[in-house]
Amino acid sequence: MRGTDMHALTWQKSTYSPDGSNCVYVAATPTGQVHLRESDDPDAVLITTRPRLHDLIRGLKGHPSPRRRA
Repeated sequence: MRGTDMHALTWQKSTYSPDGSNCVYVAATPTGQVHLRESDDPDAVLITTRPRLHDLIRGLKGHPSPRRRA
């Protein structure tokens, strides 16, 4: 994963994930990257940044981000 050892990351289960399967895990790096994976396919990892993840979550909740991009 481009310079990041996926095994060296400290993965945390999302507090919004129920017990059992289909859990979302998140790990942050010192460089500001946020890694997301799902328990059913842990090798598929989405890499983003905190501001972009924040914008995604706000958008999914129906709260547009105050940071508009042109």
